Amino acid sequence: MRADQDADLANESQMADPYDDPFKGDVPEEACGVFGIRVTPLTRSVSHATYDGLYALQHRGQESAGMAVSDGTSITVVKNMGLVSNVFDDRTLQSLPGNIAIGHTRYSTTGSSTWGNAQPVFRAVGDTGIALGHNGNLTNTVALAAKLGISATDLRSDSDLVAHYLAVEIKRGLGSMQQGESLKSHPEVLLDALNTVLPELKGAFSLVIMDHDRLIGVRDPNGFRPLCLGKLDNGYVIASETPALDVVGATFVREVDPGEMVVVDELEVRSFRPFPAASVNPKLCIFEFVYFARPDAQLLGQEVYTTRRHMGEYLAKSAPVEADLVMGVPDSGVPAAVGYAAASGIPYGQGLVKNRYIGRTFISPDPASRVDAVRRKLNVLRDNISGQRLVVVDDSIVRGTTTKAMVKLLREAGATEVHLRISSPPYKWPCFYGIDTPSRPDLLAAVKSLDEIKAFLEVDSIAYLGLEDLKSAIGAGNDGYCDACLTGCYPIEIPVTIEARAMAQ
Repeated sequence: MRADQDADLANESQMADPYDDPFKGDVPEEACGVFGIRVTPLTRSVSHATYDGLYALQHRGQESAGMAVSDGTSITVVKNMGLVSNVFDDRTLQSLPGNIAIGHTRYSTTGSSTWGNAQPVFRAVGDTGIALGHNGNLTNTVALAAKLGISATDLRSDSDLVAHYLAVEIKRGLGSMQQGESLKSHPEVLLDALNTVLPELKGAFSLVIMDHDRLIGVRDPNGFRPLCLGKLDNGYVIASETPALDVVGATFVREVDPGEMVVVDELEVRSFRPFPAASVNPKLCIFEFVYFARPDAQLLGQEVYTTRRHMGEYLAKSAPVEADLVMGVPDSGVPAAVGYAAASGIPYGQGLVKNRYIGRTFISPDPASRVDAVRRKLNVLRDNISGQRLVVVDDSIVRGTTTKAMVKLLREAGATEVHLRISSPPYKWPCFYGIDTPSRPDLLAAVKSLDEIKAFLEVDSIAYLGLEDLKSAIGAGNDGYCDACLTGCYPIEIPVTIEARAMAQ
C-alpha cells in the first residue's frame, strides 16, 4: 500500500480557523466537488474518467485536486495544489491503472490551504487502506477529536478526522479476529466501521470512500450538499453534480438520499441507512440553486438554469424599473437576467465580458487592489452600455466591494443609470455547513439597511428577490431547504465558540 506524499510538514498539520482569513470573497465560496467510479477491470481507464469528472466539478473548488486509484491490490493517491489541469497530465494518468477511483477538487473551509489538506485523505489499514473525499463541513470536530483522545490541532481538517476515526474503528474490528485476518478477507469490517462512525458526525458531509474493492457514497441526514448516482455500461459513478456524470457518459440514476449510504461492489449497488430515522431532515443548501451548482446540473428533478431564469422572472415582477437594457453579471447572474428581460419586456444585452483565466479577487490586500482585480476580471462593452439605463442582475452580494467596483466600471463606460437587481434575498448570516463566508460583521446586508447599501454601491436603485419568491422559483415549499444564510435559522446547532467568533463585531 502506498500513498503519494502521505506525510506533510509539521507546521501544516494544524487545523486553521476558517475565520482567520481577513480577505474573504465577495461571493459565497464553494466548498468541494467529489467524484467516484467503479468499473469492470480492464474495461476503462478510471484515472482518465476521474480527471474528466473533476474537470466538470472544477467550479466547486480551485485550490487543490487529487485522486486515489485502486488496482485491486494497492491504492495510489496523487494530489497537489492548483487546478485539475495543473495537477494531472496524461503521463500521470497513464501511471494509475485500476478499476476503482475517487477524486476531489477543493476549496478550503475547515483547514488551511496547503498540500497536506488536499484530498483524497488516505489511511493505511492492515493489508489495504481507505481513501476519502469530503464535501461539506463538520460542526462537531472538536468534540469528536476529544472523544478519540486527540487534539483538534493535531488534525489537518475535519475530513482528516473522519478518515482517522474510520481507521480506528477498522483496526478495532480486525483486532477482534484471529491473527492473520485482514480487511480484504473481512470486507464487512469497513461497513461496520461506517455504521459506527457516520451517526457520530454532525454537520454537512457528502462523502466518497473507497477501499481496494469498493466504492461508497454517503450523504448526511440533512443532505446539505448534493450527491448523485450514475450508471455506465460497465459500472457506476458517484458525483457531486450531474454534469460530472454526463462528461464520462454515465446515465443519471438518481440523487443519493439524505441519510443514505450507497455501496458499489461487484457492479452491484446496495443502499444502507446508517443514520437514525429521526435525524433525517432534508435541508439542501438553497444557494446550490442560486449560485453553486452548474446551470446544466439537475437538482431535485429540475435543471438549475431553468430555476435561475424563474428567479429573474419573479424579480422583474416584484421589482420593476424603467430601463433600456437588462444585463447579467457573468456568469452566474446571466440566467436570471435573461428571465428578468423576458418578464419585463426590456431588451437583454451583454454589458460585461469576463476574463475566464483570472483567479479569485478576494486575495487582493486592499480596496484599491480589489478594483484593479475587478478590472482584470471584467471588461465593459462600451458601445452596448454608453448612454443606457441599465438593469444589472447578479445572484448575490456578500461583502460588496467587488459589486461596488463593477458599478464604477459601468459608470465610467457611460451608463446613465444603474439599477441593481439581486436574484436572492439579502445574505446576512455566515454558513457553517461547508461554504466559506465572512463573519457576520463583514456581510454587507447584515450591517447596512437597503438605503445604506444603495448609497455604498452608488446605484440608482437596488432590490432583492424575496425568500418566498425564491422558493417559488425553485419549486420548493417551506421545508426541505437550508436558508440559514438568509434567515439565521440554522438546522443544526453550532458550537458556541465557533458561532461567537463568526458573529462578533
